[in-house]
Amino acid sequence: MEKPTGTPIIAPQEPKGLDARTVDGAASPDAPTRPTVLVVHASVGSGHRSAALSVEEAFNILSETNDPALLQGCCVPEGLTVETLDILDFGRIVFNGNRAASMFTGAMRPFYDLTWRYTFTGRLLWGGGTVWSYVMYAKFTEMVRRSKPLAVVCTHIVAANVAVSARMITGQNFPILCVPTDYEVEGLWPHRTTSLFCVANETMAETLRPRKVPDENILITGIPTRNGFRMAYDQGLIRSQFGLPQDKLVVLVLAGAYLPRPYVHFREAIDKALPSLGHYTGMHFIFVAGDDKQYADHLEAECREYGVANATVVGYVQEMAALMAASDLTICKSGGLTVTECLCARVPMILLGKTYGQEKSNRRMLTAMGAAMHVTTARELLETLQHITKYPQQVKGMLISGDILRHPEAALDIARVSFRLIEQARLGASFQKKKHFLWFYWGKKPAHTR
Repeated sequence: MEKPTGTPIIAPQEPKGLDARTVDGAASPDAPTRPTVLVVHASVGSGHRSAALSVEEAFNILSETNDPALLQGCCVPEGLTVETLDILDFGRIVFNGNRAASMFTGAMRPFYDLTWRYTFTGRLLWGGGTVWSYVMYAKFTEMVRRSKPLAVVCTHIVAANVAVSARMITGQNFPILCVPTDYEVEGLWPHRTTSLFCVANETMAETLRPRKVPDENILITGIPTRNGFRMAYDQGLIRSQFGLPQDKLVVLVLAGAYLPRPYVHFREAIDKALPSLGHYTGMHFIFVAGDDKQYADHLEAECREYGVANATVVGYVQEMAALMAASDLTICKSGGLTVTECLCARVPMILLGKTYGQEKSNRRMLTAMGAAMHVTTARELLETLQHITKYPQQVKGMLISGDILRHPEAALDIARVSFRLIEQARLGASFQKKKHFLWFYWGKKPAHTR
């Protein structure tokens, strides 16, 4: 299928409809329900929510099109509603997921790195159970009982386990799709009760098989990104729109922080390297500070003070897919959604900073495939930029290597397979599982160990 020609990315719409506040006023369990798909994330950083919104966008695209090339034989339920929800809103105790996530970038980082990929030895695994609802998320279960979803797509581990819990308790028959947003699969996903794992690559499938997840429950889709990352862009036109030079290597520095704390060390390294960036006259640096105006002002002041004329500072960028496509190289952290967007936009990466947990898995995968370079200090960053200046073919090599990991259609593929599973349920396939309060089981030897 041909890619659409370049257009500015459309901003994802804010979730609307069902949420934790509307449950008490919902219709009675026996009332007719509209066909609904739930896409559930957790507000722990921005990646899980971004992936959820990308899947919602894909459902809506397929619901509104008659293009056979897009539908690929899918049967879209008439009048479908897609609801994107934050599972933390439904908790008995509502806590700040972003603050909790920031804990693991401080003194607890080694602990997080040790326990992230596997539970205990890597062979004691979680199958799924009702404990999540009874202990914390009864409100979500009640919402599921009343809304009777056709399917639930989960982009966070807590969302997946709560969805499994709700399905067991309510006795409903709907598929649950798990969509990990990094390049490995944590040990506490509900392995035995998930209808389908939509994973980024074969390495993740290798991780799931020893956990006794059958091949028919694994699909390599890639990590979902917004529709703008499917587009083809005119690089020269986009550079003109952003006021970027046409004859230099454009280096995009993604320093915008949804959670400031994880970016502390990244920004420290950038600050140390910034005074020397003016020497790289064949490059032009564009710093993305996001919504952090104070940091943007700081970067502009530093550029003026050190005479770094080959730099541009921008705040929040709506058309990030276009800006990435206009760049030749990105300096970024190794978050799952960030690196996936870079892969889809076909922009090679320098991953800056030490990595832990899922970011370590992302970094190892990308560098092993030759799709990215990794540096930990400002000095190493400057040396790498000097190397690229001398050997620009290094960038082209990373670009070619990264193509094997690109899945710009991931969100659409996840929506399509969801529709197929919904149709299977309509025709009598059973996705309900035996009820367990706690279900641990022993897996085989892990495919990947630290």
